[in-house]
Amino acid sequence: MQISDRQKKIIELLADGEFHSGTELAEALGVSRSAVWKQLNGLADLGLGHSGVTGKGYRLLKPLELLTQELIYQAVNAQAREFISSFEIHDHINSTNSYLMERSQNNASSGLICLAEHQTAGRGRRGRHWVSPYGSNIYLSILWRFQQNGPAALSGLSLAIGVAVIRALKQYQIYDIGLKWPNDIYSQGKKLGGILVEVSGENDGPCVAVIGLGLNLFLSEAEAQSITQAWTDLTKITGQNRWPRNKLVGSLLNHLLPVIADFENAGIKAYVDEWRTYDCLKNNPATLLLADRQIDGIAGGIDDRGMLMMKNPDGTVQVFASGEVSFSAE
Repeated sequence: MQISDRQKKIIELLADGEFHSGTELAEALGVSRSAVWKQLNGLADLGLGHSGVTGKGYRLLKPLELLTQELIYQAVNAQAREFISSFEIHDHINSTNSYLMERSQNNASSGLICLAEHQTAGRGRRGRHWVSPYGSNIYLSILWRFQQNGPAALSGLSLAIGVAVIRALKQYQIYDIGLKWPNDIYSQGKKLGGILVEVSGENDGPCVAVIGLGLNLFLSEAEAQSITQAWTDLTKITGQNRWPRNKLVGSLLNHLLPVIADFENAGIKAYVDEWRTYDCLKNNPATLLLADRQIDGIAGGIDDRGMLMMKNPDGTVQVFASGEVSFSAE
């Protein structure tokens, strides 16, 4: 669904989580009180619950910090700013990754940043739907153009991105987090976020990558009903009810952009050792899904190329460059 100007205005008014009377909202929107009621009912489609109390008015069930470029830039350091060519924040989009992939075909510059308050077709691995309620989490994509060696040279980029995300979260004293090969952020055996890297270009020449990050700050049980695996969010992990989304986005960009910019020269070897310290799958029973088969074994960590090592029941070790791996209990 598209978000109308009136819906955006009412969200901005209610974002503080305080009660606002129907009269106040009607005057601000320039509509009748009955029209305000209709606008409020439409918020449920965005994943925004609200309540009304006679004599007090209406409020959102949970306050929001809406994304603002000015506030994000206040948290972005000078080094990261040099890598940003342009910056877009969308109220509503199908998918930040899909949008930037389209832009990449129209000569969009390297360093284009795209954020969204709400996605209708957010994607995880293998085309899975990424639950994306309005104004609650981080949906971020970065377009980057690499000049040489083609897509093969970007093998392991998602692992390096994972390292950057962990570094950013540690700045907020969030330590009970790890990485699951090849692109998941985990905490206590539950998925906190996901990375999706999509690459296109010449085999041995220039290519473009769109690096997407979905990070759960808060998901209600109702919003998460369609998620088929164990999940968590920063609110559950830390007990902190309100998160500074703009500041957190800035911190993520401070870590993500230098890693992306340096990856063509440094490669995965610069991040393998640190990635291993965050590996939450190693030495656990695991299942690897390939296109045509399933492999059960013990996760043996990653090799120096960032490839997954799986220990078979007979003690042999197989190495895989791709696939979807999960804890056997999942």
